[in-house]
Amino acid sequence: MQAELQARFKQKLLEEKERLSGEIAHLENGILDTMAYSVGELSVYDNHPADLGSEMFERSKDTALKDNALGLLGEVEAALTRLENNTYGTCETCRQPIAMERLEALPWAKLCIDCQRQDKPIDDMPRPIEEESLEPPFKRTFLDDSDSEFVGFDGEDALQDVLKYGSSDSPQDLPGSEDYDHLFPNSHEHEGIVDIAAAIPAVWQQYSARKVKRESPE
Repeated sequence: MQAELQARFKQKLLEEKERLSGEIAHLENGILDTMAYSVGELSVYDNHPADLGSEMFERSKDTALKDNALGLLGEVEAALTRLENNTYGTCETCRQPIAMERLEALPWAKLCIDCQRQDKPIDDMPRPIEEESLEPPFKRTFLDDSDSEFVGFDGEDALQDVLKYGSSDSPQDLPGSEDYDHLFPNSHEHEGIVDIAAAIPAVWQQYSARKVKRESPE
């Protein structure tokens, strides 16, 4: 690559590095504050989860923007290193020159467009990674169906006990829920039993035993 082009791309990379560094510093000023400080509360433990929903969303968005800026900053610094090593503008995979149009649009590009497409195939229907752990909560500690045949107090029981006191959900939020008693997993199951026969009230068992004794021949 000609020295004139290298100087122009170096200037663009330095400007991008300065912009990203300023963006990261600005985002860190808001992220480092505690939630209580940013909303002007002494404590946030007594607030309803929905009350802090907007603030938590903004905090999460700032964190994601910072992570993205840090990633781009690393790419820019790597491109500056390639300029010093005289390898800038060469694809790291196929060792062919990267198109000038691509470098103009993405000065820190390290792969040509063909190798980039092979490196990261396009997902036509991407899904959020959070879906893997959102439903149901504490799934890894639900031991009713485990091979160990565990019948003690597990994650499902803990979740049921907590949700009995209410949550931010309402019956209209969860399909199939008729009332607030159906807003947690297996809300219909009987507590403290491991077999359906154990759910028979003790009074009924005593009555049945006396009835059988009266009707039996002496």
